[in-house]
Parts: sequence; structure tokens; C-alpha cells
Amino acid sequence: MPDSDLEKYCRQAIEKGATHAKQIDPGSVVTAPWVRWKCQFGCTEYGKGYCCPPDTPTPEQTRAVIDCYRRAILFHLENPKAPGRGKRFRHFHDMLIDLEGELFKDGYYKTFVFVAGPCLICKECAKLSGNPCKFGFRARPSMESCGIDVFQTARNNGFFIVPLRERTETRNIYSLMLVD
Repeated sequence: MPDSDLEKYCRQAIEKGATHAKQIDPGSVVTAPWVRWKCQFGCTEYGKGYCCPPDTPTPEQTRAVIDCYRRAILFHLENPKAPGRGKRFRHFHDMLIDLEGELFKDGYYKTFVFVAGPCLICKECAKLSGNPCKFGFRARPSMESCGIDVFQTARNNGFFIVPLRERTETRNIYSLMLVD
């Protein structure tokens, strides 16, 4: 299918709340082992969910999968500190999962999306009680949890991203859809 076909999905994502959506070369996606260390030694959710390390693919496994694709879409959400911030983030996540399903049904059967941050579908992950994921059909790992350097990947594709100094600052959230 021609690359122009993906523009339809980029426009659709923007219409449904994404700030930007851009087709990118999967080769511009950076993976590195240190990224998962930031999860392990910096995130209070580490090991508490099926979509977080150590239950997610390693950077090496992620790179091998990314290298199977010719095209990808990078999605950006500017999420300012304002009432509804969490709701906007959840809507963005849900929209991407729905879009992944739509792409699949349209013939892009290899489509897979990496979301941002820890999974928020359940209040408490079933992993903590030793049960299987209740929403495996909608749960997706984050870019970070699979060893993707979100900062460098965003910058490689012309997007703005810097570490936040205060929780009150606008968050720049990125998600990656692999498409073929």
C-alpha cells in the first residue's frame, strides 16, 4: 500500500485529539538498554504491571521487531496541566488502540502500537494478584518499557521534547505505531 494511505490515519488521530501525527521511518526509532533502567530505578510502577518491565520486551527484542517494519507513525499529545489532564491522556491511549484496530481491519495486519507511560486501564494490575491480564486485547506496553529512547526518537523526527522541571508544565507525550 502506498505511503499516502497513512496520511488518512494521521489526520484521523489529530481530529480525535492528537496534537500531531507524522509518518516516520522506523530506522529513526532509537532503542537503548539504559532506557529500561530509567523504569527500574525511577518509576514507582516498575514491576507492578504486565505492560512494564521486566514483563515487556527487551531493547534488543524491540529493535528486532522494529526492523521488520518499513513504516511507522509517531503521535504527539501536548497535555497541559489543567482540569481533565488524566482524562485527555486516557482518551489519547484509547484512541490509539482503536486506531490500531482500524488499521488492522483495513489490511495493515502487522500494525502494533506502543503507548506512553504505565498502563492505566485497571486501577490495580491483575499481575499483583497473580492473575492474567483482564484487558490484554487493549493493554499495550509503553515505548519506554520496551527500551525506546522517546526523547531521541521524537527529536530525530522534528518534534519538541524536554524533561519537565515541574509537574505543572505541559507534558509532551509520544506514542509509536508500527505499520505494514
